Amino acid sequence: MSNKHWSEVKESGSVTGMNIMLGIHRWLGDTGYNTILFFVSVYYWCRNPLARRASRQYQRRLTSAHPDVRLPALATLRHFMAFGIAMRDKVRALHGQIPLNDVQIVDHATLRDAITSGRGGLILVSHLGNHEICQALGTLRPDLKISVLMHTRHAQRFNTLLSRSSGPRPDIIEVSEIGPATAQRLGDRINEGGFVVIAADREPIGLTGRRRALEFMGHPACFPEGAFWLAALLRCPTWFLLCARERSGYKVHFEPLADAGTLKRHERNAWIDQGMQAYADRLEQFCCRYPLEWFNFYPFWAQRTPANEPDATSALQSAESTPPTTRHDP
Repeated sequence: MSNKHWSEVKESGSVTGMNIMLGIHRWLGDTGYNTILFFVSVYYWCRNPLARRASRQYQRRLTSAHPDVRLPALATLRHFMAFGIAMRDKVRALHGQIPLNDVQIVDHATLRDAITSGRGGLILVSHLGNHEICQALGTLRPDLKISVLMHTRHAQRFNTLLSRSSGPRPDIIEVSEIGPATAQRLGDRINEGGFVVIAADREPIGLTGRRRALEFMGHPACFPEGAFWLAALLRCPTWFLLCARERSGYKVHFEPLADAGTLKRHERNAWIDQGMQAYADRLEQFCCRYPLEWFNFYPFWAQRTPANEPDATSALQSAESTPPTTRHDP
């Protein structure tokens, strides 16, 4: 299996094709969309062996570690179809077309307390489910202020669709431009009681090249350290967030993960290790619950080992020389 980095994997499809599929959904509804999506998914399943093998690898890892997880027939093809549905819902969410009644916040009190505490923090998401639907929370909670770290430069076709969205859009920060100034900007957002959203199951381009091997589905897998280094630097809490699709609509899970509020410098490495493993454990548990909803279509377990990675935390460490004014190390 190729060791190609996920950011080097070319985007599939075209803006015209995506617009056609959205038009089919508008005119024919879910049934018509899903019928056409089946044939589109077969096409991409045949055309994209890297994604097909990655999907199969993930499913083998999952069912080997959790024999009670039952996958449907043609599971890799169904995985592709689930991604097509998620892409549709992603665009609908950014156009404000997801009814709020279809979005259920499972941990509503936890979210409310996090917002009203005024501390802000890092919200760690993943490629499980569709966290873009959580932007609907901005309508439910106008006091929820978020910035999103996102790798957009290799997704120009999808970006074209997003640029035409009519719904509210968060403050988006291109992660390939992270540096001391950006770290300060994120610190300011958190000091204002806002939240920074980071996907923590893929290596963020430019944020850090360091990864740490964690136990994930019975095998060591490398996860990026960047989000947890930021949390340790900014001395803030971290939260785990995902939005998964169910028959009845969408369920938003918002849970506390780890808090660096009282973290001392000599405790950082152990804290990062524990926080990262807690994140990987929660991700694995939700993969068991939603086995076709994790959309990492690249060889996740075939990543290079941390020992081969360059030390690229210098941007974060240099930012420490000018940390946010309200959070100094003791």
